[in-house]
Parts: sequence; structure tokens; C-alpha cells
Amino acid sequence: MFDPLTTSLSEGMIALRLLLAVTLGAVIGFEREQLARPAGLRTHMLVALAAALFTIITAEIHADVTRQAGAPSTDPIRIIEAVTAGVAFLAAGAIFRSRGDVQGLTTGAGLWLAGAIGVACGAGYGIIAVMATALAAIILVAVRWLEALGGTKGEEQTQRELSE
Repeated sequence: MFDPLTTSLSEGMIALRLLLAVTLGAVIGFEREQLARPAGLRTHMLVALAAALFTIITAEIHADVTRQAGAPSTDPIRIIEAVTAGVAFLAAGAIFRSRGDVQGLTTGAGLWLAGAIGVACGAGYGIIAVMATALAAIILVAVRWLEALGGTKGEEQTQRELSE
């Protein structure tokens, strides 16, 4: 039925998409790693890689089924649903409550974003993935700096974040 040796994308293009996903996942994970958060560099890289891989595999299966059946009989959009659900599960695990304080929300959101960036890379939307990563980097670094500067967070939390 499926011929995994016949791909609609070249091996070079597949490698490029996977490498882009890993690189962009690293950009988001680096900031989390610097703050010693539970999900850091490796986790974000792996989430982005997995999402890209699932997307590429889905596109290849869809192309193979279309070639064989003459008309599409699969729904490749379902991969986005599956990746979103899987990454949301991981992200939820990064969120915890301690002494009435919720922690890990930004890490969870970063994991979710890494999954979306991986899907974009896997689907061939590298420019969109790069733009989203750039915005994420700005949000993660600049907003933390602005919060500390403006005193919008508690003094103790601001000092802890600036020292990390």
C-alpha cells in the first residue's frame, strides 16, 4: 500500500525542515534553559522536531494515498489536532501549583508554541515559523525586562527572575 521509499519531498528538503524546527525550538528553549525552568532547551527542541516529523509523515502519507487512489481520501489537517492535543498534555505537565502560586504557565505556553512551530516547519512554512520564533523571543526576553522595569510583578518575584 504505502511505499515509504517514495516521498513527494526530497530527502534534502525533509532534512532542512526538520533542522529548521530543531533550531527554532532551540531559540525558545534557550530562554527557558537560562532561567532553569523544568522544560528547557532539549525539551523545546524535541517538541518542535516531533511536531515537524508528524507533519512531514502526514503529508507524505496523504500524497501517497492521493497518488494511489487518484483522489484524496485522508485529512491531513487532523495532524494539527493530534499534535496540539499531545503538546497540550506535555505543557499541562509543566504547570504546577505551589503555595497558592501557579508556576510553569510560560513554559507550558512555550512548549505549545514549539509544537506549532514544528508543524509550520514540517508543512514547509519556514518563514511563518521564523516570524513566530522571533516574536516569541521578543516576548520571552523583552516583556520580562519590561515587567521588572515597571514593577508589575511582586518585588520578590522580580528579583528572583532578574537573578536567574
